[in-house]
Formats: sequence, structure tokens, C-alpha cells
Amino acid sequence: MENRLRAQLIEWLRLDPALATINAIEEESPLGASTPWLGIAASASADWGTKDRPGREVRIALELESRSDEPAADADLLAAIERRVLALPSAQHGFEVASIRFLRSRSEARPSNLRGGLLEFRFRILEHTQE
Repeated sequence: MENRLRAQLIEWLRLDPALATINAIEEESPLGASTPWLGIAASASADWGTKDRPGREVRIALELESRSDEPAADADLLAAIERRVLALPSAQHGFEVASIRFLRSRSEARPSNLRGGLLEFRFRILEHTQE
């Protein structure tokens, strides 16, 4: 289920017109993409099932890398990413999203005028049952 969630989350982010200024939205850090780019920095899952349905609690950290010397340069873009993630529809292929919660963020200045922004979310998902 974690891999399906990762793939469907990336596709959901790619479809948002508010994120059109991002050059690449990929499952992992894109090689050779110019900034800004967005990728999954890490994910992990644990059991979150019920008596009759398998489920997972999945934590996903998204990383935005951009180029600027201004600390607040990515504030609007990070806010748009957060809004889009939290708006992921509950009905998905193979599973349903029971809840999404923002956990934490981190921003940092990097060498060569790069900036990094990390957003971490918790998803609780349940597998679709066979009818």
C-alpha cells in the first residue's frame, strides 16, 4: 500500500496548477532537474489495520529544493504543497485514505545559494476490501 500511496501522491501533486512553477515532481530526488524540484525524501510504514481490513500508517517526507538567498522565498510554494497534500481525495486505487496529518517541516540554507524545505505528513490508509 505504501508504494501505491507514493505513486498516487506524486501524480496528485503533478496535477495541481498551483505547483506549475516546480520543474520536476518525482518519487525521489530527480537527477539533473533544475530547481525548483520536489521529491519524496523518505517514507516508512507501520501496521494500522483493523480486524477485517489491512491498513498502514505511512509517513512521507517531501523535499523541495530551490535556489534563492531569501529565507522566505519558498513560503508560498511550501504552503501550496501542504494544501495539496492535505486535499488528497480519500478514495484511491487499491486503498482509501482515512486521515492525513501534517507532522513537521524544516527549512535550511544550502551551499551554492540552494534552499531546502522538508514537509512530513502522516497518512492512515486502509486497503479496499474485495466485494
